[in-house]
Amino acid sequence: MKRIKQWAVAVCASACVLSVAQAGLLVSEKEVRREARVAWLSMKRHVPMDPDQRVQDYVACVANSLIAVLDDKHKQLDWEVVVFDDDGVNAAADPEGKILVLSGLFKVADTPDALAAVLGHEIAHAALNHVMDRARKGARNDMLILLGSAATGVQGDLIREGATIGVELPFERSQESQADLVGLQYMAKAGFDPRGAIYLWKNMSAALKGTNQPPEFLSSHPADNVRLDAIVKAMAPALTEYNKAREAGIRPTCHAP
Repeated sequence: MKRIKQWAVAVCASACVLSVAQAGLLVSEKEVRREARVAWLSMKRHVPMDPDQRVQDYVACVANSLIAVLDDKHKQLDWEVVVFDDDGVNAAADPEGKILVLSGLFKVADTPDALAAVLGHEIAHAALNHVMDRARKGARNDMLILLGSAATGVQGDLIREGATIGVELPFERSQESQADLVGLQYMAKAGFDPRGAIYLWKNMSAALKGTNQPPEFLSSHPADNVRLDAIVKAMAPALTEYNKAREAGIRPTCHAP
């Protein structure tokens, strides 16, 4: 995870300086998308990918099955999914349709249905424009941090804590709940068992026991009992969609290596 944080700091710092120079403290959608493209290319260049092609193909299979049920507008994004060789337990999507998965995620998302719950959630964030909203807010915060650093000489931890838009900045809880419900529908329509979402959260909870370091996914995707209760309440309609998909012959053949 240290490699991811170092990458995020470097990319965000250069991107934020560029934005400050060009547009003061105003961050446009065009700028966010441009910076997202630069960040993605930089990550692919500097962060090692999981060397097992079977892992890459498996995650791509799950992601593509979910993308297939999106509306036409979002299907047309230039989707790409890459598994990076990092023991962090996290995944994320950017406004351009790029999905990163850290290989440590498989410690809790160890079935296709559980993985579909994570990816469906991330794809929902992108489709619902949550990623764009978070990037705008994060970019503004980072610009202020960088400007303050330049003025006062403060370096190091302050910037490392502030300049990590894509990995650490949390979504709002209302956005998390919305992405949960939409993600459940995506995975159900794609033929994945939505009960995999509950299984995933049980694994996440188990990972929390006996440690003060929660999975990174929970740091950037805050959870609480209200949110999890909402997932349970949404299970009946999601199962209805799942059964419809199965009856229609929609049965993903994504097998974990």
